[in-house]
Amino acid sequence: MGRKKLLAGFRACALSLALLLPPVTVSQASNDTITLTLGKGSIFRLERSFATVLIGDPRVVDVRAQDDRSVILKALGRGSSNIVFVDAQSIAIVNIKVIVLDARI
Repeated sequence: MGRKKLLAGFRACALSLALLLPPVTVSQASNDTITLTLGKGSIFRLERSFATVLIGDPRVVDVRAQDDRSVILKALGRGSSNIVFVDAQSIAIVNIKVIVLDARI
């Protein structure tokens, strides 16, 4: 019972966070670059379903799946990392580069 409440709370928190983040949509399987500000995040949406996400440097960016076509990207540290989305047939469908910069004052 406690686990169900925890999951419900997590979902509510993720939804609240998702509403505050600007969306990024990918229209084709290509190499794209996304720039994030340190400590901030963004929603990233794909046109196709993915099964696996590979993160080049997890110290730079974190990825949390919302569903099989969207994730929340959170900038953790300065630098760059690639993120590869792989479908159920183990085919890379999108490869993005994420650059994380300090906040501008």
